[in-house]
Amino acid sequence: MNTTIVSTNIANNVATITLGRPEVKNALNNDMHRALYDAFTQAKDDDNVRAIVLTGSGDAFCAGADLKSIDLSKFEEFDYGEALRETYNRLITLITSIDKPIIAAINGIAIGAGLSIALACDYRVASEKATFGLGFLNIGLVPDAGASYFLPKLIGYANALEMPLKGIFGAEEAKRIGLIHDIGDVTPWVEKVKQLPPTAFGLMKRNLREGSDSYLQEVLEMEVAAQVEASQAPEHRAALAHFVGKGVR
Repeated sequence: MNTTIVSTNIANNVATITLGRPEVKNALNNDMHRALYDAFTQAKDDDNVRAIVLTGSGDAFCAGADLKSIDLSKFEEFDYGEALRETYNRLITLITSIDKPIIAAINGIAIGAGLSIALACDYRVASEKATFGLGFLNIGLVPDAGASYFLPKLIGYANALEMPLKGIFGAEEAKRIGLIHDIGDVTPWVEKVKQLPPTAFGLMKRNLREGSDSYLQEVLEMEVAAQVEASQAPEHRAALAHFVGKGVR
């Protein structure tokens, strides 16, 4: 993995993945996509990692796609659909498949596909100087990288439709409409999610995501299957023993 474009630091059971192109506000090109995919894969497969934090270097989280990386001389041949499937769709699918808690630590501008990636994370904590924007319509394109899926679920249909009209807005407005969870230091959130029982959290995350698109009876059966699996995990047995006063064996 290119440690300049994307770096990963693992400490205290937390993998911190940092986008490393501050000179272009961490805009995503093909090399960064590959490196970011590899970084999330490694964090997913590392049993020592209990939580993942995604952030940006410099004064930006991610300014979306690096449009300057498109060769305009070959524009007529450029296939946006193929490009999406090979980059963003692949990355977003991976991120949402990870059972571990993922926090987007939004340290600056998060716009376009950069915002979409933050939306795919489980939690979003922004600095006071963070700014947000949908961006896509400004260049005659539609939201992608999962934004059309996540935005209505997170902030509602009406607020999602209003996003293009807002332009660039700050952390307080993002918090007001439910786009982010908190403003300030990400550390307390990291410490909390590290303590979550991994099996149960992963199953809950999956049920909540899939349950919003399912009928009640389907969700009830999903919960049955998840509860059976969670009940067999060692963290449940240890917690139950502690709860009834028998201690952890």
